[in-house]
Amino acid sequence: MKPFSAIIKEARTAKNMTMMEAAHKLEMDQGLLSKIESGKRLASRKQVNKLVKLFGLNEKEVVAQYISDKILAEYGEDPYFLDGLLVAEQKTGYVKKEKEMKTAGPDPQIRLLLDEIDMLKAEWETIKPLSKAQLHNLGEYFDIAYTYESNRIEGNTLTMQETALVVNKGITIGGRSMREHLEAINHQHAIDYIKDIIHSKYKFDERLVKDIHALVLRGIDNENAGRYRDVNVRISGSRHVPSEYYKLPELMHGYFSYYKRSKKMHPVLLAANMHEKLVTIHPFIDGNGRTARLIMNLILLQNGYTIAIIPGDDKSRFAYYDALEKIQTQEGNTAYILFIARQVKNSLMEFIKAVKGKR
Repeated sequence: MKPFSAIIKEARTAKNMTMMEAAHKLEMDQGLLSKIESGKRLASRKQVNKLVKLFGLNEKEVVAQYISDKILAEYGEDPYFLDGLLVAEQKTGYVKKEKEMKTAGPDPQIRLLLDEIDMLKAEWETIKPLSKAQLHNLGEYFDIAYTYESNRIEGNTLTMQETALVVNKGITIGGRSMREHLEAINHQHAIDYIKDIIHSKYKFDERLVKDIHALVLRGIDNENAGRYRDVNVRISGSRHVPSEYYKLPELMHGYFSYYKRSKKMHPVLLAANMHEKLVTIHPFIDGNGRTARLIMNLILLQNGYTIAIIPGDDKSRFAYYDALEKIQTQEGNTAYILFIARQVKNSLMEFIKAVKGKR
């Protein structure tokens, strides 16, 4: 495409305007207009608006070219120019998804589902407070179910009963790897951790996320537990390519900034967003999915919801990954939000049913 300067010069010529006439109508010095047309001087954004209006140009195309020329003029010779563009591209995609997330509520299906969740949460609030015995029984059952399903999504082959024996009884299951045993134990410790900190004034920051991840990988990969990856990675079976490792500090800074800006969002949407953003950034070598689901449930618990369990059966796992893939490749976020919201709804219903059934 032609540079901004050439576009302006051709537009003036097409209008049969002299430089003097154009400068007069623009309330601009003729010498300045000459420099703009020759490419020796960049116009200001306000001047660009006047030029577009005077010559009847396509604002979107002309302004886009102007911005491009301005970036090249200022940074084109910088040795890190292309790296900067890649980071900017990453950020703009991030912002686009953020805007989509913020407008997710008005979608009729999502709005209806959030209303149903709000009613269930109100019912859940009327049931509380629970006795210590109820809390223990519910926690024991649903924590195991959550650990089993979350690990199952990642390929752990322990059954739910075996998970309970490993976590609650410390029993070693024959034919199962040490890693699978540690995944069960570690996940339960991570659940205990997020339950403990919701009663304190915790800070949602890098230290918190790394601490949760450290629990997930403890004894499995101590070298990388609680540490951002220092290599580039690809996700098997996914079109989404996580960012280069050197961009992680900046991306994670944006992740925590997003949380601070979005705390007034509906808690279910916020929990879903923070989950998706973490797995999309993929800051760790391993354990990103488990850590992201724990972050999601930390936010839900903090806001008075129950733990939300994403099933790990083949059908649910495919729907989960497919919904994530759509949002990561900017094909839309509705399927993902609906999927997560349904798990929140189903989990609330299961908790309410369990309590009412014991009364």
